[in-house]
Amino acid sequence: MSPRKVGVVAGLVRGRSVDDALVILSHVPRASAIPVRKIIESARANADYNHNYKPETLRIVEIFVTPGPRIKRFRPAARGMALPFERKSSHIRVVVDGEKRAPKKPVAAKKPNPAKEETK
Repeated sequence: MSPRKVGVVAGLVRGRSVDDALVILSHVPRASAIPVRKIIESARANADYNHNYKPETLRIVEIFVTPGPRIKRFRPAARGMALPFERKSSHIRVVVDGEKRAPKKPVAAKKPNPAKEETK
């Protein structure tokens, strides 16, 4: 999808919380809302699972769209001609930030009870 079309949808959710952005994107009647929603859901899952953030506190710090590679094609036209066109693609980058979870304290290994060993 062209970066111009995706950039319009990305501008709607810039600076919002992740939960608000997903609600907004579910009601946007543009085809480019689907890939943007999937990328934000993926960023939320990565922040939760890999980086130990609380998912309910995440905010979209930045989201931007840059052009990806263009694939050049030809379309048949009148009188046997072929007209060139490009299939555009885009790269979408989302940065989220929020509150980290408190690290879990390691459980100390239990020492064997010497009284139980003697009774064996």
